Amino acid sequence: MAARHDGAGGGRLEGTASAFKPGVLTPVAPLVRRLVAPNASLMTGPGTNTYLLGDPVVAIIDPGPNDAGHIAAILAFAPQARCVFVTHTHADHSPAARVVGERLGAEQIGRLPPDDGRQDLSFRPDTQPVRDQIFDLGELALKAIDTPGHASNHVCYLLQPGGLLFSGDHLLEGVTPVILAPDGDMAAYLDSLERLKSYPLEQIAPGHGGLYGAPMQAIDAVIAHRLTREREVLAALHAVGAVSIDALLPQIYRHVPTALQRFARCSLEAHLIKLERDGRCRQHGLQDAQDTQDTQDTRVWSA
Repeated sequence: MAARHDGAGGGRLEGTASAFKPGVLTPVAPLVRRLVAPNASLMTGPGTNTYLLGDPVVAIIDPGPNDAGHIAAILAFAPQARCVFVTHTHADHSPAARVVGERLGAEQIGRLPPDDGRQDLSFRPDTQPVRDQIFDLGELALKAIDTPGHASNHVCYLLQPGGLLFSGDHLLEGVTPVILAPDGDMAAYLDSLERLKSYPLEQIAPGHGGLYGAPMQAIDAVIAHRLTREREVLAALHAVGAVSIDALLPQIYRHVPTALQRFARCSLEAHLIKLERDGRCRQHGLQDAQDTQDTQDTRVWSA
């Protein structure tokens, strides 16, 4: 789930439809090529971007879904890769990591998946990166930057030299990713965005879609969008009084297609949780279970 906002693209660098054909290896930066998985959808855009680094390839970022054809293409294009990096463990980014890692004997790098019912629990990293840890890849290096928000275990990787940020689902061109509460955290997301501004970013290579420039402009646009949404949520609470998430949802996300409403609901919950922590709204009642998609949520919220 991603919401369109103005000004976040900041300067698209490439991205015709033909550049996102699954199975086609596309150069996107010096020593960086992109292989798109065949999982295009409303949520994934043209598909998940798998990035191959080096010539010959020494590292793979986000091997994507457990699709036999995509895995075969990765193995064919990167037979000597020694590292597999994962930005986070949602089903469109990490399930191929286990197979690829085992076939190549490559080190798997990323954070353990939280058990919230939405994660790829097959991912068992050899190394869990800490903030600013640098991975030497010979001609290139990757700096790990912990960026919780979309998911609690999300990590971005900054290419050195060059300033290309592999952003996973933390930053996407022209859209804001869904914050999948309760594992996803709106306050952590905003903090992560602010922290990214302290790094020498030149371009963004997202988990879906094309590369784009003007990273600081893009980050500021996402922060502004989220804070605007937060004000809308708070204003609605003041206007209607105590209200359930499901009653509030069509007021805040009235333009979101029905098929995406359940994802918008997660971001709305993330905003409400942040507002409650900030002391700006209150929660009343208890939900029947953690997974609000499958059980009745009896909570109501008020300003």
